[in-house]
Amino acid sequence: ANRLMDLTRVNSDMKLVTKSNSGVGIDVSIVIPLFNEIENIAELHSAISPVVSSMNKSIEVIYVDDGSMDGTFEELQKIASNDPSVWVIRLRGNFGQAAAFSAGFDSARGDVIVTMDGDLQNDPADIPLLIEKIDQGYDIVSGWRVKRQDNFITRRLPSMIANALISRVTGVKLHDYGCSLKAYRQEVVKNIHLYGELHRFIPAIASWMGILVAEVPVNHFPRKHGRSKYGLGRTLRVMLDLITVKFMLNYATRPLQIFGLAGMVSFLTGLVISGYLTILRLFYGEALSDRPILLLGVLLIMLGVQLILMGLLGELIVRTYHESQDKPIYAIREVLGGDQLQRPESQIES
Repeated sequence: ANRLMDLTRVNSDMKLVTKSNSGVGIDVSIVIPLFNEIENIAELHSAISPVVSSMNKSIEVIYVDDGSMDGTFEELQKIASNDPSVWVIRLRGNFGQAAAFSAGFDSARGDVIVTMDGDLQNDPADIPLLIEKIDQGYDIVSGWRVKRQDNFITRRLPSMIANALISRVTGVKLHDYGCSLKAYRQEVVKNIHLYGELHRFIPAIASWMGILVAEVPVNHFPRKHGRSKYGLGRTLRVMLDLITVKFMLNYATRPLQIFGLAGMVSFLTGLVISGYLTILRLFYGEALSDRPILLLGVLLIMLGVQLILMGLLGELIVRTYHESQDKPIYAIREVLGGDQLQRPESQIES
């Protein structure tokens, strides 16, 4: 009990059962979000422990309790008190998987951050494969559940469609965006803010940095205990988040180019319609009051003006956002030259 009290840190957002952040650096952080997985925790940690012991690296395991109500946290307390490589983040409520991953990323100290699910469907024995690929120079390594053990109609088929669509829209081609078993270099995920279902889009969101992404086949097991927290409704939310990701990738720093373009098309189309009707009225004396196209022309002109103004406001907001927080619009992988020490370190990834 005294040991646990020494390891506990509480703040307004979360309760941590953790070790001190001081000391030697960590090579790998394994982040695992959990929500009502009490039946799986002991077996999960038993599967992770030999993998951690077999790797010639310093490793920490971070369990994120996302507001569980079934005794998950109490079980994690027992594990943390007996294993010095484990620490636990307890969120005050069920904020969702993206928020749980974000909490783990913020607290992780490893040069490489590995994520996986806590339902025993991912195989911890695959973690060394991801790390090996990272060591080859890749920035993100994603697991590919080649033989996925889920229902075809409700899980695999929607996932196949979503993966094909996401790959096409974002330009980052992966077979399995939904696989939580992934490895990231620390600098890739530390400055990414996750909302909604955006955790599955990290490879696409980070692609603006010019990252190298690899994919490796991994094992996948059927769920033994409990039930899945995901359904068909989640697919719809993912599709909506895909629109957000597409906008962030292509137009986040230049909103006028999308709103302005749509506005110009609308404005010019309305102008052509109005010009055509004006010629009919002035030169041919035709009545316009019974022509619905007149209202369409006026509507398109007004809509075009509004879209252009929206794009201009977006440009002002983007510039305010980047300049007020001194956020760079680029990412540097490395700098070569004798005067490196005089360059700003905060913008150099490695």
